[in-house]
Amino acid sequence: MLSFKVGTGSISKNKFTSRLSTSVACVLLLLTTACSQGETKSAQSIEAVNVNNTDVSNISTLRIGYVGSSEPTGALGWAKKKGILERELQKEGFKNITFARFPNGPDLNEALVAGQLDVGSLGDTPAIVLRAKGVETRLLRISQFNTTAWLVAKKNGPRSLAELKGQKVATQKGSYMHRYLLGLLAEAKIPKDVKIVHLMTTEAKAALERGDVAAYATSSDLGPYLKSQGFPVIDSSANHQGLSGTSLVVATESFLAKQPDFPQKFNAILTEAAKDLKANSEEYYQYHAQITKYPIDIIKVSFPLKQVSEEPLPADGVKLLEGTKKFLVSQGLAKSDFKLTNWVAEEK
Repeated sequence: MLSFKVGTGSISKNKFTSRLSTSVACVLLLLTTACSQGETKSAQSIEAVNVNNTDVSNISTLRIGYVGSSEPTGALGWAKKKGILERELQKEGFKNITFARFPNGPDLNEALVAGQLDVGSLGDTPAIVLRAKGVETRLLRISQFNTTAWLVAKKNGPRSLAELKGQKVATQKGSYMHRYLLGLLAEAKIPKDVKIVHLMTTEAKAALERGDVAAYATSSDLGPYLKSQGFPVIDSSANHQGLSGTSLVVATESFLAKQPDFPQKFNAILTEAAKDLKANSEEYYQYHAQITKYPIDIIKVSFPLKQVSEEPLPADGVKLLEGTKKFLVSQGLAKSDFKLTNWVAEEK
């Protein structure tokens, strides 16, 4: 049985990736250099901005981690770009806001565990797995829901799920795409007939072109892009109830203990940003396309604005999140079950 190892960039050892121990990864994070807001510097595979440990009893710097491109997308990214985040948080006493970019959720989890972040924006699967291990985080917000995952095949390769038997399929383990792939194979009753290997999304196109893998379970934007490049699409999570993903914003309990008003204030900021990006959709799509380097038509397909939540806990998002949690627990991928209501941060 597959099992997630929280805090590592991969879950199983394979030809595509090697694992760092938690201690080594934390050392790498501590070696990063502090930067001002909007700047980015690299440390190994993690691009981080000021992730040094901060005394939470005298907080003047808010440390935010996110998974993705050079800048965050969605309401968080828009709040940053438009100055909403800085303007409103300075009113709350935060003199600095720093951002750390991570290649995937498990790496961001490491920084949360190490006390190097206050807030994290990541996918549902790594966030749930971390909480299920008893790590003290609180759910602030479902920022996006019904995020589509895609199963894309190599050219001249399989064209159906049945043809994947005996084949090697890759995905970014620990992600919502991984959870989709596991659920999909379970639905097709072939979970033991397919070998799943870890591969970062940045390596997916080259691996498919070389024929290293028969198919790749990928993200909402890379899927349509690969399709536009002639790679056949076998399936998408949009065809299966409960297999699409959600994007979450979480915070550490140690941070919230010192900032009890933060959930309400931060959610108000992201709600304002969500409404603003919808009201200025063309400008937002230009921004999103610029930072992700995908054509704008791909962004419009992969990021429909109806998926962006204007409220912290939309009913459809909560239902999807509960289904994801139950699946991860039932498969032994999440260590223990917990109530979502107990995970949600209270707004003072």
